[in-house]
Amino acid sequence: MWTSLGARSEAAGARAASGRFWAVVLGAAAGLFLLGFLIGWFAKPTDKKTSLSTHEDMRTAFMAEMKAENIKQFLYNFTQLPHLAGTKENMHLAQQVQAEWEKFGLDSVQLVHYDVLLSYPDDTKPNYISIIDEHGNEVFNTSLSEPPPPGYEAVRDVVPPYSAFSAQGVPEGELVYVNYGRTEDFFTLEREMGINCTGKIVIARYGKIFRGNKVKNAELAGAKGIILYSDPADYCAPGVEPYPNGWNLPGGGAQRGNVLNLNGAGDPLTPGYPAKEYAYRLDKTSGVGLPKIPVHPIGYHDAESLLRNMGGHAPPHSSWKGNLNVSYNIGPGFTGNYSTRKVKMHIHSNNEVRRIYNVIGTIRGTVEPDRYVILGGHRDSWVFGGIDPQSGAAVVHEIVRSFGKLKNKGWRPRRTVIFASWDAEEFGLLGSTEWAEENAKVLQARGVAYINADSSVEGNYTLRVDCTPLMYSLVYSLTKKIPSPDEGFEGKSLYESWYKKNPSSEYKEVPRINKLGSGSDFEAYFQRLGIASGRARYTKNRKADKFSNYPVYHTVYETFELVEKFYDPTFIKQLTIAQLRGKLVYELADSQVIPFNSTDYGEALKGYSNRISKLAKKHEEQLKLYKVSFDPLFSAVMNFSKAAAEFHRRLEQVDKKDSVAVRIMNDQLMLVERAFTDPLGLPGRKFYRHVIFAPSSRNKYAGESFPGIYDAMFDIESKADQHEAWEEVKRQISIAAFTVQAAADTLKEVA
Repeated sequence: MWTSLGARSEAAGARAASGRFWAVVLGAAAGLFLLGFLIGWFAKPTDKKTSLSTHEDMRTAFMAEMKAENIKQFLYNFTQLPHLAGTKENMHLAQQVQAEWEKFGLDSVQLVHYDVLLSYPDDTKPNYISIIDEHGNEVFNTSLSEPPPPGYEAVRDVVPPYSAFSAQGVPEGELVYVNYGRTEDFFTLEREMGINCTGKIVIARYGKIFRGNKVKNAELAGAKGIILYSDPADYCAPGVEPYPNGWNLPGGGAQRGNVLNLNGAGDPLTPGYPAKEYAYRLDKTSGVGLPKIPVHPIGYHDAESLLRNMGGHAPPHSSWKGNLNVSYNIGPGFTGNYSTRKVKMHIHSNNEVRRIYNVIGTIRGTVEPDRYVILGGHRDSWVFGGIDPQSGAAVVHEIVRSFGKLKNKGWRPRRTVIFASWDAEEFGLLGSTEWAEENAKVLQARGVAYINADSSVEGNYTLRVDCTPLMYSLVYSLTKKIPSPDEGFEGKSLYESWYKKNPSSEYKEVPRINKLGSGSDFEAYFQRLGIASGRARYTKNRKADKFSNYPVYHTVYETFELVEKFYDPTFIKQLTIAQLRGKLVYELADSQVIPFNSTDYGEALKGYSNRISKLAKKHEEQLKLYKVSFDPLFSAVMNFSKAAAEFHRRLEQVDKKDSVAVRIMNDQLMLVERAFTDPLGLPGRKFYRHVIFAPSSRNKYAGESFPGIYDAMFDIESKADQHEAWEEVKRQISIAAFTVQAAADTLKEVA
């Protein structure tokens, strides 16, 4: 369309005016930009102290945000109902946690489900143990349930004491007392006393080792059933009343628990792979780690009735005697007028696939969003779970709330933080392992650290820390900045009270840090994936207190009132654990350089290699005969220590303004733990891939160093083919030496 000359003139004038307007605007913008640049230039940090102030200020704000009264309220809310995995109550709690984490301000919160094998008693056919006479009449039956604690009489859906995943059956036979059911206890019976457990029902007291190891040992000894009980020697502290007047175990209390031997496999029907809808599943009868014999737990009142008239040998050592008013005779069978009586087990529990739910929340990192720091603890409990796990779940909840508060004020961590509320931990670490399996490739590439958050108080005497040597220096540094909650240490640091009460036996002038074993949700992350891990909680006086764990462990008496009255009335110790766990996550997620120290790992490796070689020197003649040498391992350890020292020398000199250089060093720190894993796994335990640390093959709860070598040497003198046995020792030394040397190579300067 043609336009008139006048119209074109007006348009040209308008364009000119518009051009002048935009010139002014652009000029002003340029001036403002220059002014802002100059202000920013002269206001920018001029030294490291100033640049760290924001990090320090935000960490201080994070610490100040956490409150003991919040932890108390969360614990109360989490313990009013049972939250057994696979039940609607635990699903509802997952939904509650999800909603509250969203309210706290996390970037995303998801429910992630898996369909796993779980185990429950039969509602119509209860589990119990009976004594039968020569006519088959039941003359004594064990209790079907625990007397409820005051105030909880009306609570429904309290599962009676049982051993999850026990085989079904009604075996009948003579009874044999096997002490704690350890490997050495069965050795004593067979080798020293000539007692054969084949075809017998055995009774073992809880304590010393994981219950699943007791069951496995009984199977190997030929027993056709095993009864587990809590002896007052192990579950009653001297001078303390039973619950509710004290924190000791009442005579009717019985410890629930799973009796699997999974060795890191996760869901028994989908070992190694996530239990999703598409998963291939083994048959229920052939799942990994399932016991082949019936198992059942009882209280010490019932145990006394079973043990009172035992016949056979007297106990071989005084250490076999507990605190019941019985002889602790070994058996087999009863004596005197009771010699014709036998024991019969009635076990009808069922294994079934049910859905479980993890809650996964995230705060996305700013600089390194593809690097993950994980804080995880489980939510499911056998009954009310006052200590295990809800004292830990309440702490996680408060840490999440505090991180959310910080985020809502504009803060974000350098790296992504993942928070996890795991399900079905009590059934074999299932929720955490399935998630690790589903995300294994991503986690191996991006996982910086995993901090475990199970029970926060299992005693109230002192701090206990189990972690990778990479975290030693960080833990010591952080505990020096946290006030001690202990009486008599007012104005002192947590580090000082911890050191005073539990000094290290290996290193001078530092508190004791334990090796990671298993029994909690860090297992898949540390033992399988090689992600640096750690855990912290308050515990008992392990030197003076001989009772196992805390007396009412896994019973109906683990209530909110137990914690409030006897373990932590002010909730200050749980707040202290929240501060330590929270600070660990904060520093690992927000420090420019990941605060790991590989030189501490080198020192630890020296100690572990020296100890394992000293153990071998008990067989000095065989070492010479079969030409077994630890020199390659010693050489690799020395090379690792040198590489670690050189790495940290370079780290001190790295240009912190060079993001690529910092990233390279951080990646080396992150991946050094990964370098200690062997994709083939340990012999017979392929999902335990960490060559330096693994759960003891004879006690899942305990950690063992250089486990491949240790297991090859265990009881080696009794092995039929000595040449083959010592060849396996040599093979494991070779694997360990290669692995340590490979880890040393990962710390060397990038070519």
